[in-house]
Amino acid sequence: MDPEVDRLTGLRTRDAFEKRFSEVLEEVRSGSGSVSVGIVDIDLLGRINVEHGREMGDEVFLHVALEMSESFGPAGEVFRFGGDALSVLWRDLEKEQAFLVLEQFRIAMQAPYVVKKDRKSREVTCTICAGLASFPEDGGTAYDLIVKASEALYRAKVSGRNKVCLAREEKMVTKTSHYTQGQLMGLRRLAEREGIGEAVLLREGLNDLLRKYNTMLSSRGS
Repeated sequence: MDPEVDRLTGLRTRDAFEKRFSEVLEEVRSGSGSVSVGIVDIDLLGRINVEHGREMGDEVFLHVALEMSESFGPAGEVFRFGGDALSVLWRDLEKEQAFLVLEQFRIAMQAPYVVKKDRKSREVTCTICAGLASFPEDGGTAYDLIVKASEALYRAKVSGRNKVCLAREEKMVTKTSHYTQGQLMGLRRLAEREGIGEAVLLREGLNDLLRKYNTMLSSRGS
């Protein structure tokens, strides 16, 4: 099977998403226009897995994936982002327009629907959270925009779920307030060796940490 195609949903995988995202950004930079990216996560899917079984959880995830493909395509390209999350990429769709599209989808997903599995039918209600970021206002690279959209998704989940949040500029603080002198020296040496800014390395490390604990939270029924 194609490694860039997700086995459950038939959607392209995160690797394919990141590759396509970079391609679209390059095309837009050579002319003009905007690119918007949304990351969508199903609320409390871990609880559905525990209460009704993993197969039922997979059916719910597949339902959301198919609904996204039907709702956003062909203007929006939908991918399996990883875990309980999906992503959608819009070329030439500004943030305000993309927000309205995502918000309409969020509202539509609140309607109950019937899942059939192994000759059994069960009415299910699920909600989604989403984070949204756009080029050029939220970042200039695929990495920056994915980080901004992921942060917006996290805010949507911790502030009550069932909502869409936009990327925003985070308040920056001086790193000297939070790290020892030895840590800062090590960071400086690493940045010089890798040719990467210290702030970039810190953000990357913090994002990895947040991703780790978000994954643990999802597995417990977030």
